[in-house]
Amino acid sequence: MTIAQKTFPSPLGGLDYLASAILLLDAERRVRYANSAAENLLETTARALLRRPLDAAMRYSATLQQALDNALSNNWSYTGQNVEIWRGKPERPLHLNCTVTPMHSPDTPEIRMVMELQPIDQQLKASREERLIEQQHASRELIRNLAHEIKNPLGGIRGAAQLLEHELDNPVLREYTQVIIQEADRLQDLMQRLLSPHRAALQAQRMSIHEVLERVGNLLKLEFPATLSIQRDYDISLPELTADREQLIQVFLNIARNAAQAMEGKGEIVFRTRFARQVTLAKRRFRLAIDVAVIDNGPGIADDFRERMFYPLVSGRPNGTGLGLTLAQSFVQQHQGTIECESRPGRTVFLTRLPLDAFESMSTENPP
Repeated sequence: MTIAQKTFPSPLGGLDYLASAILLLDAERRVRYANSAAENLLETTARALLRRPLDAAMRYSATLQQALDNALSNNWSYTGQNVEIWRGKPERPLHLNCTVTPMHSPDTPEIRMVMELQPIDQQLKASREERLIEQQHASRELIRNLAHEIKNPLGGIRGAAQLLEHELDNPVLREYTQVIIQEADRLQDLMQRLLSPHRAALQAQRMSIHEVLERVGNLLKLEFPATLSIQRDYDISLPELTADREQLIQVFLNIARNAAQAMEGKGEIVFRTRFARQVTLAKRRFRLAIDVAVIDNGPGIADDFRERMFYPLVSGRPNGTGLGLTLAQSFVQQHQGTIECESRPGRTVFLTRLPLDAFESMSTENPP
């Protein structure tokens, strides 16, 4: 039992069995008690919290500050839904339901408020995934219609690059026309597969996720040759993944190119890979998954835009098409994976989680 728990009579010890995080505060908003759930939530110990101001344990909004003031001065209770707090170093956001209740007890006269915190990040994540899946079904037809319009110009670009290559004597310059031809062929193939049935669009093969990221990095270097720094933080122990190579190249190229363009080609992009175990994706449980994070040190993404950035034809740039992230999300969902984004000025992270055994489970559900 910690010092914070010994401070009060044994009845308060029952709070330690609650799943909700409970903090008892005095008139100066200092923590006088924290149960085990609160220790886990704030990633610290009750000993470290004891007699410290609440804002030293976590940063919170002006709305919650006003609720604490009203509980003290006016004896008002407060219940907030989807309240955001920030914890840890570096600070990370956490969404929760919060209840503040005035308390007056002769047994513990120093306690003036009871704060109950219930994390809802998992519920928000599940709700967001369901909403995005529904939106993807609605936008898929739009994307297929656009694919019809994109195929014809790509053929013209490829033909022009071939004619230009015949006119060039410098082998170095011919390398650039080869990049144009290869990328046009790849995009033509992608457009064709967008027009195909959902299952037929997947061309699974055993591959290394690092090979995909290296290809993306090379393409970015050609586009931003001088000022963009690309760093790698790979877990080389990751096994090969069964996936559609071309789709994954497009996924990470769209994400990384958006980051580079937001930084105007000046900044740093980090590709990071890690293992994830026992994960739930789109209401399915997977034993193993691969996390691929694309991290940049750009200006960040505004909160209001982050909520709708995966919608088709929604772009943060005046000349953007608004299809890059929509395609990325569609391809990842076909692999039964997810994309999440966290952003603040100076650090934006797009985390893509791909199950290793997605294709095995799909073949079990849909036998030939």
